[in-house]
Amino acid sequence: MGARAWGMLIVLCGAIFLEGIDVAMLNVALPTIREDLGMSTGAVSWVMSAYVLAYAGFMLLGGRTADLLGRRRMFLFWLTVFLVFSGLGGFATEGWMLIVARFVTGASAAFMTPAGLAIITTSFPEGPQRNRALLFYAGTAAGGFSLGLVIGGLLTAIDWRLVFFVPVVLAAVILVVASALIPKDGRPERNGQGFDVAGAISVTGSMLLLVYGVVRLEHPAHGWGWTIAVFAGGIALLVAFVAAERRAGTPLVRLGILRSGALVRANLGAMLFAGSFFGFQFVAVFYLQEVRGWSTLETSFALLAVGVDAVLAPTVTPRLVDRFGNLRVILGGMLLAALAYALFLSIDADTSYAAMFPTMLLLGLAFSLAYGPLTITATDGIDEDEQGLAGGLLYTAFQFGAALGLSTVTAVLAGAAGSELDGFRTALLVPLVGVLLGAVVTTFGLRGRARVSVGWALSGGSWRTHRDPPDRA
Repeated sequence: MGARAWGMLIVLCGAIFLEGIDVAMLNVALPTIREDLGMSTGAVSWVMSAYVLAYAGFMLLGGRTADLLGRRRMFLFWLTVFLVFSGLGGFATEGWMLIVARFVTGASAAFMTPAGLAIITTSFPEGPQRNRALLFYAGTAAGGFSLGLVIGGLLTAIDWRLVFFVPVVLAAVILVVASALIPKDGRPERNGQGFDVAGAISVTGSMLLLVYGVVRLEHPAHGWGWTIAVFAGGIALLVAFVAAERRAGTPLVRLGILRSGALVRANLGAMLFAGSFFGFQFVAVFYLQEVRGWSTLETSFALLAVGVDAVLAPTVTPRLVDRFGNLRVILGGMLLAALAYALFLSIDADTSYAAMFPTMLLLGLAFSLAYGPLTITATDGIDEDEQGLAGGLLYTAFQFGAALGLSTVTAVLAGAAGSELDGFRTALLVPLVGVLLGAVVTTFGLRGRARVSVGWALSGGSWRTHRDPPDRA
């Protein structure tokens, strides 16, 4: 890659790092925000849920809009919106102000993130160069999640509002550099056909309702009738969306893209992996701060070992992918995560950090193995004019999984019998089950790949279809 290509990749990595640390820093700051703004635990969970709700709800629309209206244009515009509302969140004096600011910040990330990913997948040729760029990109994103915990602890120890103001500075720098380095978009080929308004409204409404239904699981005391109605509305809009896409001349989402088994498995795996990680992170933070009485700074340093993924993902993971293939590396990451969660089940009121450290280190290894290869698998083989859509599908899966993981562990904590520590142990079963299901999904992909390999061998090594030979897939 030339210097300009490296510069563009680094600035796009800076944007995904910004998104990662923004979420992670806030997670560590939640207990302090709850106390300072006088919010209940249920109310402060909405600070995270509002972001996830908007992120997942608008992601498919954001991904396809990048393809249709220009990836650079969408990236720069929504990065500006992200900058503004992150800053407004820092000025919040009431809980509802912070929740509104986080909702708009999440919506801006939903448009910005798939546009950035699509710029990478369309700027680098498919194959080793694109894979290395994506692994570098994914490693930066994973590093943002893990290092953001430490940075968030340091900032919260000074003033929790810095958690919102620091991303403003970083976003401003990225905006200036990105404007100079990202090449201008060509005019999108739309052949005179209009934007799929019916599809956009129905899929966005469906995603918002489905994620809201998942978020409502956190509050079982509010009654199941309304929650069931929300899910029913989301499913009805999803059916309406499918019907609209079948009739649309230029569909927002070409339904044929979902015939790719690799893409579907990658998205299911991403959803389960993200759900397990965010659910664990939520439980671990509150366990360390409320059961153990650790400060935000101590909690951040306790989770620092997870940040090893920022080093391993762009350096070691590419070599493992070249040797073993994406699916085997993903499966290794899933199994390491399962081991990490299983080890943490033994926590008690005075567990030493030495006993917790293996969980943190294994999670860092798991993230470095799974996150990048999932990104590659979800976008590999997709036409250039649908890369934004593929990115939108992937990040929808990540965010829907995050919402599901957070809501499920919160609901378990709310309904668990016994002591608070017993509730945390019970809630830790959620990420363990989730990541094991992700491993099962990945294994199905390996079985399918094995059948393809046998067919390739029996044909005498002559590959007569459009699929790559098994050692290159």
